[in-house]
Amino acid sequence: MTHNRPTAPVPRPRRLPRRWMTMLLLALLGTGLGLLLGWPAPANALTPRHFDELSFPALPEVQVPAYERYQLPNGLVVYLMEDHELPLVSGSATFRTGSRFEPATQVGLASITGEAMRLGGTINLSADALNEALEDRAASIETGFDLAAGSASFSALAEDTPDILTLFADVIQRPAFAQDKIDFLKRQASGSIARRNDSPDSITSREFRKRVYGPDSPYARTVEYATLAAIGRQDILDFYQASVRPERTILGIVGDFDSATMKQLIEQRFGSWRGTGTALTVTPLPEVSQAEAGVFVVDQPQMTQSSVQIGHLGGQLNYPDHAALSVMNEVLNGFSGRLFNEVRSRQGLAYSVYAFWAPRLDYPGLFVGGGETRTETTVPFVQSVKAEINRIRQEPITAAELAQAQDAVLNSFVFNFQTPSQALNRLIRDEYYGYPADFIFQFQSQVRTTTAQDVLTAAQARLDPDQLVILVVGNQSGITPALATLAPNGQVTAIDITIPAPSQS
Repeated sequence: MTHNRPTAPVPRPRRLPRRWMTMLLLALLGTGLGLLLGWPAPANALTPRHFDELSFPALPEVQVPAYERYQLPNGLVVYLMEDHELPLVSGSATFRTGSRFEPATQVGLASITGEAMRLGGTINLSADALNEALEDRAASIETGFDLAAGSASFSALAEDTPDILTLFADVIQRPAFAQDKIDFLKRQASGSIARRNDSPDSITSREFRKRVYGPDSPYARTVEYATLAAIGRQDILDFYQASVRPERTILGIVGDFDSATMKQLIEQRFGSWRGTGTALTVTPLPEVSQAEAGVFVVDQPQMTQSSVQIGHLGGQLNYPDHAALSVMNEVLNGFSGRLFNEVRSRQGLAYSVYAFWAPRLDYPGLFVGGGETRTETTVPFVQSVKAEINRIRQEPITAAELAQAQDAVLNSFVFNFQTPSQALNRLIRDEYYGYPADFIFQFQSQVRTTTAQDVLTAAQARLDPDQLVILVVGNQSGITPALATLAPNGQVTAIDITIPAPSQS
């Protein structure tokens, strides 16, 4: 029997079945075959036991999976880490850039650049074609710039890695920056400006940073209609060319691949990449110093509770007393911490309460506390939080508090390395910021040897009651006693959060 050939081309079938099979595989692994198939649990697992009868083995020592680091002639640094547990591959590219390097007159430039890299498609593929190519393979590619770095990432099935790596290289090296997508992102940012005072918590966080760093600091400034209007497509292209360059990029790939084959793929997709335009000036970093101290209020008469932040300029992760300050954080916070027990449980002054040292990698972070309280308990709440801050500076923590805090920090250590991908990301992060590869293990060792005196010394050195910024967002007229009782000079500074109107030109 003779079969007639089709007279019209048959469209390529969509590859949905394989995607669903992959998702089913992941569901099986995550849920457990026994649970999914209805196998009965062992009888002894159904017998309840008192908590003091439970025992658990010690956590195993964390080890970083085997990896390889090398560098291409164009300066691109590459990390490879094989992981054959699942037929998946993921990767990231970290770019030495960030919004802290954008011009003060164009705040928002970095963010829009990072999003438009992916959203606008590439010179070779329109945005829709790129989306379809990724969807057909159940893959993803994402890009973005934040305060201190830029990034691009991908995830794919192992068998699709060559194709997805081609698309990934195309997004990084040849973004189209389509004007319609840029316009969309600017409209989206404009909408965010209009809504930025809708949430009291957002107001508190934003204005607290401005009081500490200063409103013009790259670490606190905000996008305005005027800075958004000053951003054009050429500005975005220039910032991209200055930021995304092989000699300032770290590429990391982890998953089910053969390293020798992956090296060939990387050479083919990235070996000929060259930077264009003028490189971004990223040294020295913007200077940081505390701008203000005192009591500040954002009056919101409609509110029945106050959102409060208290704190001052903090430090960096590589400070020598970082481990002691991490232990201090555990003593202050959490369900067994001093603030929860005293301010929330015993005094009943807070819906939520916290205070912690929050360092950053290469610039000073914050020491920040606060929470939410009823309007009429605002001043007692602030006084109680300040009292706990002072107490941890004045007397050593107890042996029980020390032991519990050390256990909490050390037991959470394993969550830095739950997956090979997390381990690889940490290696890349440490290289990007100039930290030693074993920094996290140094920290672990330091936590183990931290003493109560170390915590007291660190608290006395790093916490400064005279430099506190106390910011309240709430109904000022309903706060009794008045906020002025919190200021030694009785002065409370009102903050105007009116959003500057867009230009009519």
